Order: sequence, then structure tokens, then C-alpha cells
Amino acid sequence: MKKEDKVTVIASLTDTVKEYGHFYLVDVTGLNSSATSDLRRKCFGQEIKMVVVKNTMMQKALEGLSSEFEPLFPCLKGTTAVMFSKVANAPAKLLKEIQKEGFPALKGAYAEEGTYVGADQLAALASIKSKNEVIADIVALLQSPAKNVLSALQSGGNTIHGVLKTLGERAE
Repeated sequence: MKKEDKVTVIASLTDTVKEYGHFYLVDVTGLNSSATSDLRRKCFGQEIKMVVVKNTMMQKALEGLSSEFEPLFPCLKGTTAVMFSKVANAPAKLLKEIQKEGFPALKGAYAEEGTYVGADQLAALASIKSKNEVIADIVALLQSPAKNVLSALQSGGNTIHGVLKTLGERAE
């Protein structure tokens, strides 16, 4: 490969890391073409971009971005595919689901501004809540007191005495 082509590939990888924000390094050693295309199809269905990369080019792309990716450099050995996602836990859930079928193992990941190294980190990565899940939890917590007051108003006969009685009988 010519040096100009390598520079282009490294720049493309750098842009992809910036665009998606979360990526997983996966060992795809031993996958045949049909298994690889099946994995790509599943990734596409969940809005995950999967790219098989040369380890040195991925390392150079990460070095150009930040030193926080340094713990992932030892993972860049063997046949490596990178799964890029905008949702931090989506690739982990996919890998956990297909791991039963003998699919690839996790080498390392960068998700929610943290590095995870090793296949044993898959459960932790799958349990990370996405931004939308956290927002939904916060909205539910904020709505809970308002719902209690509304239900007390409806069940209390629309009188102050009835509302106070209903709220007083509620177990805290």
C-alpha cells in the first residue's frame, strides 16, 4: 500500500472515531465469509458500523486523537474488526447475544469516555445505560411526585380534606 493511501485510511479512521464516539475492538480470527457477512448484517440492523482494520493504522489513528486510547494498544494484535456506534452499549449487547453462536470475542472498547480491556468486560459494557435511557429514567423520577398528587386529587373527591386524607393514608 502506498504511503498516500495509508494516510487516507488513517484520516478516515480518525474521522470515524470522532463521528461515532464509541468503538469496540473485536477478534474476528477464524470467521469465514458467511459468518462475517452475517455479523455485518446484524451490525447494520442495529446502526453499528463494522470495519476490519490493520492494527498499525488503527493505532496511528488513535495516537493522533488522544493519549487516553493508549490502554487499548495491546489489544491491536491479530485480526481485528472495529465496531463503531453512537450508542455506547449497543455493540456490547449484540456481542453478548451472538457470543452463544461462537462469534468473535471482545478485545477492548472505548465507551462513555472510558477504556475497557478484555473479554471479561462485556457484561459491564452491556449494562451501561445510553444517554436516552438515562434521560428516560430522570423524566420518570421527575414525573412520579406529580403523578402522586394528581392521583390524590382524583381519588380524594376534589376536596382539600379528601386530598389530605388520601395523601396521609399512603404508605411512604
